[in-house]
Amino acid sequence: MAGNAPTASEYVVHHLTHLNSTGHAQENIVDWSVINLDSMFYSITLGLLTVFLLWLAARKATSGVPGRFQGFVELMVEMVADQAKGIIHSAESRKFVAPLALTVFVWIFLMNAMDLLPVDLLPRIWEGVYASAGGDPHHAYMRIVPTADLSATLGMSSGVLLLCLYYNIKIKGLGGWIHELFTAPFGSHPLLYPINFAMQIIEFVAKTVSHGMRLFGNMYAGELIFILIALLGSTATVFGFVGHVIAGSIWAVFHILIITLQAFIFMMLTLVYIGQAHEGH
Repeated sequence: MAGNAPTASEYVVHHLTHLNSTGHAQENIVDWSVINLDSMFYSITLGLLTVFLLWLAARKATSGVPGRFQGFVELMVEMVADQAKGIIHSAESRKFVAPLALTVFVWIFLMNAMDLLPVDLLPRIWEGVYASAGGDPHHAYMRIVPTADLSATLGMSSGVLLLCLYYNIKIKGLGGWIHELFTAPFGSHPLLYPINFAMQIIEFVAKTVSHGMRLFGNMYAGELIFILIALLGSTATVFGFVGHVIAGSIWAVFHILIITLQAFIFMMLTLVYIGQAHEGH
């Protein structure tokens, strides 16, 4: 930030504060009255990039020997198709769900990969833009990893929940699904109806919350470690600089595995939850 160098705590807090619709630092990790503009911008931008990349791969697809890009995309398509086929037995549903799962995987991977950019790169650029517009750069907040925002990951998991509800009704019919809500998992005795319904609602809520929080927790922790490593490099000592380079390089290499694994896990759970919606108790 411009002006006096921030303390360690100020540096961390600044990098963990969202650019939101209020223009002020957000005190709560989740506030439904506040829109995190940075998460919206990067998630939508990377979503459009995902669609463009997949469209480009489909447009350039040939029946001959594929190039590297086409070969890589075809490998991912086959991987996702195989996973979907083993989980969702309806061929009709897979026509939509399999491409959706591939899009989710690529989209989340790209959002996660924002963590690999230098911590201060985009925030510093934003500070310059903010200052040139007459604002105080100390209040130029910018977080660039949408999946490190709980509201974003819960939004994605809520989207998966809506798909599950849709397929429950489509496959079982509205009456069949309502009947299942009150008779599973403990049986169709009238005294068990309230218990069954409560268990079903708890299951839906638990799956949705855990689905979003798993991705958020891993990416938030990764982002925080990168910030702490960047803070080490700001100590203006040889030891701090060397430690920053070594630690940052090691963590970046390890983090490539994390961002890929988290995208894969979110995709797989999406397939599993939608697959469960196709099955009766």
